[in-house]
Amino acid sequence: MRDVRRLTDFPVSLYVTPSALHSEIFYTVLRAGHLRAAAGYGVKRDHFPGYELIYCLRGNAFVKVAGVRHEVSEGDLVLFNCHHPHEHGTGEQDPWEAYWVRIEGPKLERMCSILSVEQAPVVSGIAENAVIACYQTIFKLLQLGEGEAAPLVHAEVARLLALACCARQFPADEHGPAPLRPVIDLMRSAYFEPHRVEDLAALAGMSAPHFTRLFRRAFGTSPIDWLRRERINQAKRRLGETADPIEWIAGQVGYHDRFFFSKDFKRITGMTPREFRRREQGR
Repeated sequence: MRDVRRLTDFPVSLYVTPSALHSEIFYTVLRAGHLRAAAGYGVKRDHFPGYELIYCLRGNAFVKVAGVRHEVSEGDLVLFNCHHPHEHGTGEQDPWEAYWVRIEGPKLERMCSILSVEQAPVVSGIAENAVIACYQTIFKLLQLGEGEAAPLVHAEVARLLALACCARQFPADEHGPAPLRPVIDLMRSAYFEPHRVEDLAALAGMSAPHFTRLFRRAFGTSPIDWLRRERINQAKRRLGETADPIEWIAGQVGYHDRFFFSKDFKRITGMTPREFRRREQGR
C-alpha cells in the first residue's frame, strides 16, 4: 500500500510561533506552505488551532465542514475555522496543487460568520493574480523572520481576506455586474435625492426583503443607513472645506430639516456639525 503522505510534495513548508504581542494586535500566520498532493492525500481533524485559507492552483479536491462535503476546483479559495471538525483531501484523479496559510487574529470568527463559510467554505471568482501574489509575499516575509515581518504579514493576510470578501459579496455572473453595484452607483452619485427601498430593490431586480437581506450581508448595514452615512461623509467635506452655513449644507446633502441633520450628524459622528467644523478647521 503506497504512502500518500510520502508521495505528497511540499515545495514550501513554514512554521511560525508568533509573539503574544503580535497575536494580540495582528493577523498572524501559524503555518504556511505550498502543496502538491498525491492522489488520495487528505487531512481530517476534530479541532485544530487557527483558520485555514487554501488556494487551489490546479486540480480538484474537496473540503468537508459541518458534515457537508464541498467540491474545490482550480481558482477556488477555501476558508474555514479549524477549531471545529473539518476535512479536506483529493480523489484519485487530478489531485490538487495548493497554497495555504493557517492564521489567527482578531475578529476572525466574526469574519467567517459574515462570509457564511460554515455553509459555503469555497469562494469562487477570486482575483487569481492578486491572491497568488499575497501567498508568495507571505512566504517570502515568513522566511525573513516573523518578528521583523509581522506587520507586513498582517497586511498581506488582511488583503487575502479582503479579496475573499469582494469575491463573496460581489460575484460576477453571466448577467454582468453584481445586482447591488448599480444601486451603490446611484446612491453615491445622487446621495442628495430621496430614495425608497422599494425603488432601489427594483433597480437591483429583486424584492425589497431579498434586496435588504443581500445588502445587509454585503455591507453590514441597511440600504437607508448606508445612504445616511454617505450623506454625512459629503457633509463632513463641506463643513471642513467651506464656510457655507450649516443649513445650506444640510440641504445640499439631502436633509430638508437642519435640526434633523444635526441630530443625525451627532448620532453618527459623536459631535455636532459646528463642533466638527471647528475641529477640522482648527478654530
